[in-house]
Amino acid sequence: MPSVGVKLYSVFFKFLLKHRLQNRIQSSGDESSSDPFGVTTRPEESVAAPNPLFTDGVATKDIHIDPLTSLSVRIFLPESALKPLEPSTSAGVYSESRRSSYGFTTGSSSPEAGSSDVYRGYSPSSSGGNSRKLPVMLQFHGGGWVSGSNDSVANDFFCRRMAKHCDIIVLAVGYRLAPENRYPAAYEDGFKVLKWLGKQANLAECNKSMGNSRRPGGEVKKSEVNKHIVDAFGASLVEPWLATHADPSRCVLLGVSCGANIADYVARKAIEAGQNLDPVKVVAQVLMYPFFIGSVPTQSEIKQANSYFYDKPMCILAWKLFLPEEEFSLDHPAANPLVPGRGPPLKFMPPTLTIVAEHDWMRDRAIAYSEELRKVNVDAPVLEYKDAVHEFATLDMLLRTPQAQACAEDIAIWAKKYISLRGHEFSY
Repeated sequence: MPSVGVKLYSVFFKFLLKHRLQNRIQSSGDESSSDPFGVTTRPEESVAAPNPLFTDGVATKDIHIDPLTSLSVRIFLPESALKPLEPSTSAGVYSESRRSSYGFTTGSSSPEAGSSDVYRGYSPSSSGGNSRKLPVMLQFHGGGWVSGSNDSVANDFFCRRMAKHCDIIVLAVGYRLAPENRYPAAYEDGFKVLKWLGKQANLAECNKSMGNSRRPGGEVKKSEVNKHIVDAFGASLVEPWLATHADPSRCVLLGVSCGANIADYVARKAIEAGQNLDPVKVVAQVLMYPFFIGSVPTQSEIKQANSYFYDKPMCILAWKLFLPEEEFSLDHPAANPLVPGRGPPLKFMPPTLTIVAEHDWMRDRAIAYSEELRKVNVDAPVLEYKDAVHEFATLDMLLRTPQAQACAEDIAIWAKKYISLRGHEFSY
């Protein structure tokens, strides 16, 4: 059974969540609450500021990627990306010993270098040929559609942990929250980030090709090359961290609670898009205690409906705030993964790791979905954690528990089967 501290915190958490959901329900009737631009965080949320220095082994920065909405991403770049592909002391090759106190690689080219207003953060060298390329993880936070954020203190800690454990670049997605933006806004935001990642990869390749089109001393300068790319592709700048260190052909989706529903949707849309997403390839997804529900209750939904933190009545309230009134149904395709007619066929889904907790009323439906994937030969293991509750590995109070640490390690072991360049040397 969960500890006394967890039980007490659950009572407090439920009280606050119920109060916030009721306030959202009251405000959702106001037409002014609907805003296409949307919000990605709440005033009561404790947020962590981005830090472009590798103070704890991971540098972060925030990018607002859509001028028409509040959609944003926080990039988590592990310091391991600075290690050279092979031992070398030549110029332009990254090594930890050559990084300055401000996070610059010695000899890096920054537009602010040499000015009095120095950018105090990591800036990749203009010579990126020997840079280490890391896989990319798109992470979708939880919060029952109406709360949570990609830059919250808890989510920042979790993403840093995943970046270091998996040796991966994490893009934490700040999708629009309900009820200001109901379904399908959050789902579309998730897929929009995947397309943005592909666009960044293509821009970086164009930048590299155009930069190499003239020899040093030629008449085309690097700044002019960048200008041509911006002119050709609209107001889209090459993101230097991703251009230098990201390998989008090894992309993993990870969703937490309701974020797992988004991850599953993005995986399906990626299958439908096919080669249109090149060079992005979704090679695996991780669904952490997904926010699935249905009109016909499972055994866990009956026996544990009043379980810890997120009980069933409050989750139904969250779904009412998320789904448009005319579409509300517990068997909506966004809510129930087992309803017929959800395309594409399950046999095309990527390998899917499902994390479930013993004391979570949503666990049975997540397990059933995993079983359906295995029936069509998709690698879809389930890891169940005893005495655990919903969000046991991502909730602020539980982040530093041994169980949360073990969960992160388990995810890393499984994910490295699909993102490692050296083959499937990891097992689970």
